[in-house]
Parts: sequence; structure tokens; C-alpha cells
Amino acid sequence: MLGTKLAFSTAYHPQTDGLAERIIQTMEEIIRRFCAYGMEYKDHEGEITPTGGKRMESLTACGSLEKNILTIHPTSKDFHDMWKKTCDTTARCTDEEKEYKNQRYDKTHKEPDFKEGDQVLVSILNFNNLKVQKKMRDSFVGPFTIIGLIGKNAVEVKLTEEFSRKYPFFPNPKPQDIVEVEDYPGPVKKIIKARKIRLNGKDHRQYLTRFKNQRADEDEWLAEDAIPDGDLYLIRFRAPRRAEKSHQ
Repeated sequence: MLGTKLAFSTAYHPQTDGLAERIIQTMEEIIRRFCAYGMEYKDHEGEITPTGGKRMESLTACGSLEKNILTIHPTSKDFHDMWKKTCDTTARCTDEEKEYKNQRYDKTHKEPDFKEGDQVLVSILNFNNLKVQKKMRDSFVGPFTIIGLIGKNAVEVKLTEEFSRKYPFFPNPKPQDIVEVEDYPGPVKKIIKARKIRLNGKDHRQYLTRFKNQRADEDEWLAEDAIPDGDLYLIRFRAPRRAEKSHQ
């Protein structure tokens, strides 16, 4: 009807994600290779196409065929050959995929060059049960000082303030988990104002940060993840504005 096919499927139904249906489809195709090998309709279309004009033949899609004209049931040897061919193909594809992943890993992987004494930011994903609501958290906290290296892909940091009772070891740090930060004039005193700038076609927020024991002309515009203990100072910065909106 209206150019659509009758073989409808819920795999791409707008009200479902279709994950289960697609998995079932895939499993059915895989199992069918072993349970009904060689019974594809397209390969025998010429033999089973209706040749007569009878109504029953048109409805059932069965023609006037002779008895035992189709010999498509596999023998044990055919099944063995098919099984061996399938296993060889699977092994070859697996080896190719493994080689491809190794090439991609060798091309993009970089060994971390952290050393003791470095100041780093730690991803907030490494901490649970924080007082700050999830939607108000920053992506990174810190900076914290590295006090030890465990192998090539793990570090021990000195956690401070509210994180002092958290587990200080972070295995397999990725570039987005632990990153180097710059040296700042001193501890942060407060955040004064915010602005939005556009870099590389994307909007970024920056905050004018004032440091303790520093003059006003030394204030710096910093991104959220670059402010030491930025989550605490951003809460203090946003609290008065949210209070004003709630009273309006």
C-alpha cells in the first residue's frame, strides 16, 4: 500500500529503540545459516515460482512441481564443509579486526608523562556521594599534587578539603580524566563575573577569577574546569542570582 512493503518490523518503530528486535533479527540470520543452510528463497526462486494460473497456486506461491524436484537438504559432508568455511571466515574477520584495532591503538595512544609533584585536575566521575548536586558539578576538581606513580597508568594524588577522605588512587588515567594545569598566582578568592565567548564555532563560558593577595588588574578569565575548586566558588557566585530570580 502506498509503495510500502508488507514485511513490517518493529526494529525501527518510532516508539521503541528497536534494540531487542534487531538482536533477534541478527541471531535469527546467524542460526539460520546452520539450521537451514542453502534454503534462501532467492536461490530457488525460479523453481518455486507459480507456473499455473490456478487461484490456489497464486495464493500459496506453489507451482505444479514434481515430487522430490528440490534436493536442498544438506548432507553431513555439506554441513561439515559449510561449518569449516564459516569458522575460517569468522577467524579471518576476527584477526583483521584485531589487527585494525592494534594499528589504531598504536597510532593514537600516548603514554602519560606525569611525574611526582605535578599539579593535575581529577575527573568528578571518580567520586561518589558528593554534597553538590550532579547537575551543578564541574567536570574536574583540583588541582591536586601527584605524590606517587603506580606503574605507567596509575597515580596517587594528595586530596584536600572535602575530598581528603576519598580514595587517592586513580588507575588508568585518560587524557580527559587527569590533565595538567597552569600555575596560578595563588588560591582563588572569588569569582566576579561570567561571559560567553565563541571559539572554533562553539560557545564557551569563562569566569573572571580573583586570587587572594592579588590586585584587581591581575584577575584572569578562566574556564570552569581550569578554576581550582571551581565547583565551590561557582556555587557561591551563582547563589545570589538564583535567590533574586526566586523572589521575582
